[in-house]
Amino acid sequence: MQPKQILLTISLFLVSFLCFTTKSVGQHMNAKDAPCQGPSSNAEETQCFIGASRAADAQLNRTYDRVREVLSGDEQKELQTVQRLWLRFRDANCAAERHLYEGGTAAPMVYAACTEAATRQRTAELKTMYGWRVIKFSGSDLP
Repeated sequence: MQPKQILLTISLFLVSFLCFTTKSVGQHMNAKDAPCQGPSSNAEETQCFIGASRAADAQLNRTYDRVREVLSGDEQKELQTVQRLWLRFRDANCAAERHLYEGGTAAPMVYAACTEAATRQRTAELKTMYGWRVIKFSGSDLP
């Protein structure tokens, strides 16, 4: 083999190795507190993040419902308005992150990881904002 061919072969090997051994670096799917950590295929990680996103959504709904129980009618309307706006923001924000990976196999995983992280954060926000009220008026903590 000539030196150019050897260099080209080594370069192709290194590029192939890096492409198949490094993870995408989507900020949500690689966050320290993200679920689905560990070696797996993109398809397995995507399914894991979809499941985690659904679980986070169920937790958010339980928290949201408990908060609504201790709010007046006007406060419930205000929370509902805010929650709808937040959902629109979350979905648009995660779509923007997914578009950074458009055309690649990581795009669905990035979207699911983003919605999972944002939903988990929203649940924490509701607990911070309303947790004291739930305890005061219902005598129990938020789920």
